[in-house]
Amino acid sequence: MANTTVTGAKAIHGQNPQFLVENVIRNRIYESSYWKEYCFALTAETLIDKAIEIKFIGGVYGNQRPTEFLCLLLKLLQIQPEKEILIEYLQAEEFKYLRALAALYVRMTFSAVDVYEILEPLLKDYRKLRNRNMAGYSLTFMDEFVYSLLTEERVCDIILPRLQKRSVLEERGDIGPRKSRLLDAMEGKSDAGSDRSQSRSGSRGRSRSRSRSVSDAGGRGVSRGRSRSRSEKTPSEAGSRYVSHSPSRSRSGSRSPYRSRSRSISPDRMDES
Repeated sequence: MANTTVTGAKAIHGQNPQFLVENVIRNRIYESSYWKEYCFALTAETLIDKAIEIKFIGGVYGNQRPTEFLCLLLKLLQIQPEKEILIEYLQAEEFKYLRALAALYVRMTFSAVDVYEILEPLLKDYRKLRNRNMAGYSLTFMDEFVYSLLTEERVCDIILPRLQKRSVLEERGDIGPRKSRLLDAMEGKSDAGSDRSQSRSGSRGRSRSRSRSVSDAGGRGVSRGRSRSRSEKTPSEAGSRYVSHSPSRSRSGSRSPYRSRSRSISPDRMDES
């Protein structure tokens, strides 16, 4: 029959997997046209094609009509695929509604340790999801949907099985502490800030050493310039001293050749000639 569980299926939480969905909602799914037309004889492989065509998640809407998302969830509970197949569903990043369907199935059927280990990495997925309920359409995100699976008791109009708290599992040693992405980001920023401070201190030290070297070189250049100017001034001063003594010598004597020449070309002698 189309409404029976696959033979050889394991009991989940001590009961038939289909019974995880409430009796009222399960009967409405059996009576829906989508279940009768598309969910008959689906397998783990052919169910992927139907999950890709889903455009929204949700439980019931309108006149208590089940969504396609809910119908495929009940079909997964019937065929009970292997764990490796469900992991492949979750790793198909391009099909977000298939991932959401597999996440809800994992939450309903897996143990608490597996639920935390498998679903917590999905909190990094921030893609948008459309949700359809009695009030109409609404917008949610993949990380919010997964967080509701880990914290709330009812999702998509289905009562979820009881889930042990993570703190209890950590105290028992069944699971390790959760790694926070925010803490990693803060540590990365602090490391980057320390590297920047070190680079800034190094650059400041280099700039100070360079400024000191330049100032020392400038001071030396100025001192050398001053010494050179003083050394250059000393000959001029000596020359000025020599010039200051030269008038007395030129007045006293007529030994200069220029004056002897001027005397030989005097105008009186030119007239006499």
